[in-house]
Amino acid sequence: MPLKRIMLLSQFELTRLFATKRGWLALAAFTMVWLMILRYPIYHAVSVLNSPEFSGIAVQIAGSVGLYSLARWPEAELSVYWVIALFSFPVFTLFVSADQTVEDAKRGTLRFLTLRASRGEILLGRFAGQVLILLTLITASAIAAWVLMLTRDATLAMPGLGKTTSIIALLVLTTLPFIALMSLLNLLASSARLSIIYASLLFTVGNMLISYLSALFEPAHWLYYLLPGMHISDIAPWHGIGLYAIALPLLQTTILLSAAFWLMKRKDL
Repeated sequence: MPLKRIMLLSQFELTRLFATKRGWLALAAFTMVWLMILRYPIYHAVSVLNSPEFSGIAVQIAGSVGLYSLARWPEAELSVYWVIALFSFPVFTLFVSADQTVEDAKRGTLRFLTLRASRGEILLGRFAGQVLILLTLITASAIAAWVLMLTRDATLAMPGLGKTTSIIALLVLTTLPFIALMSLLNLLASSARLSIIYASLLFTVGNMLISYLSALFEPAHWLYYLLPGMHISDIAPWHGIGLYAIALPLLQTTILLSAAFWLMKRKDL
């Protein structure tokens, strides 16, 4: 069945991360980075938020950048984690999902896989595998932040668990179009490193080009909505998250995967 083949291909992505030396090194680096983030930025930021001397100033600063409601969370560790993770995981995703099909195409592995699965199944299988990897990493880091919160106030366990679940769901949703973008760029680039370079150019030169076009022709600002991450500023304050903020990344993912599917059907493997 197609679904079974897609799941098998996605499991291969998990195997590459959790059952290889290179994958374990990447996991070790990820763990060390997040331990440092939890120990220093998050831990010390929470101390400031809960300090009688500085809490008022911290709330005013947060309010000035639209994050007032987050500064009032009893689960301060989760609010700080949310802001850091929301802006760091999309960038991290570009590196994690940089090699979905490009290196296999260079080695000829994709040609071998097409004997047992369709090109669409390969594309979706690799995409699903990357989603599972990001889900695993996001869940691990979010639970670590939740545990850190429990060391300060165990009475926040259940309300904190509810917020942690919502945070995980929104972070995974945010990373979807970034994974889909790398699926597309893997078919245009000749290496994983070049895919990352293309993505960097898209978010820098592409942004400047759209800004220039918008100055000449105002409706061109709609091109911004093709770039993954456009909804991040809308969901960062947490309050008032509407259908737009959920639908946009899903629509971007669908468009990017459709473009990748169209290109893969015509690509010489």
